[in-house]
Amino acid sequence: MHAWIADRYGPPEVLDWREVDPRALAPHDVRVRVHAAGVNPADVHALRGEPFFLRLTGLGLWRPKHPVPGTDVAGLVEAVGSAVRRLQPGDAVVADLSARGRGAFAEHVVAPEDAWTPVPPGVTLEAAASTPMAAVTALQGLRDAGGLEPGQSVLVHGASGGVGTFAVQIAVALGARVTAVASARNLDLVRSLGAERALDYATEDFTATGDRYDLVFDTVGNRSVADVRRAVRAEGAFVTTAFLPALARPPRRVGPRMTNLLARPDPADLAVVAGMLASGAVVPVVERRMPLHAAVDALRHVATRRARGKVVLVA
Repeated sequence: MHAWIADRYGPPEVLDWREVDPRALAPHDVRVRVHAAGVNPADVHALRGEPFFLRLTGLGLWRPKHPVPGTDVAGLVEAVGSAVRRLQPGDAVVADLSARGRGAFAEHVVAPEDAWTPVPPGVTLEAAASTPMAAVTALQGLRDAGGLEPGQSVLVHGASGGVGTFAVQIAVALGARVTAVASARNLDLVRSLGAERALDYATEDFTATGDRYDLVFDTVGNRSVADVRRAVRAEGAFVTTAFLPALARPPRRVGPRMTNLLARPDPADLAVVAGMLASGAVVPVVERRMPLHAAVDALRHVATRRARGKVVLVA
């Protein structure tokens, strides 16, 4: 098979489209023919090995331990190991492979059976491939870290990006009232996703309006904790997908809960998201569909942090 290979850390240009031997199937493994692969900012960080501490989490200290990048993948099962019982050839499946050796930017990928979530009927493989990391991050941030309940108010900061577009829709699906913060060109987009209010970050400072929310869900990380605290109710929560050093210290005994979110791959949560796709409650915003051969250009675009929604590679 062919795959994109990174023999060293660096920008997207270090990738080489190369023929490689597919991994042999262990008893619990499933081999999937890749139809689509989502592209995330996390893929850019992993390719660069930056920040450096990421290399200590299993990426490899001096060179990539797993040379084929890509975490979000959807496709059709081609073969299964002798101990696999839940899946069979022809099944449509999706996975987040960030804790399974990566490998989505390839013609085939092998991962254990328990990594894969069935794609519901009526959901395209391209739509499924856009969801694993971004949508599950949004779900865990809103539902678990944020404790969001029906009827509550939530502000999504960075609402037009990959995680943000899912966060707006999932918050609405959970019964919340949503205020979305985005650039002027994306205000109509976030309204179309269900936001009751849309704020242009260039002209309206959500921390200075006097409005307070039950939950502020942040995907940008460019505001100080002190500023954000003004926008959160005393019994509310602030959750950010961007690591803020100020939140690494022991939490305050009073005031809102404020948390750095460390999302985790979870096939069960991915199944929850898949159900939302099947029901139409969540519709992925896919800005660009690009061929697998254009992975370098796709990663360059995602690295600008200006993508509206998701970028998906199609094999």
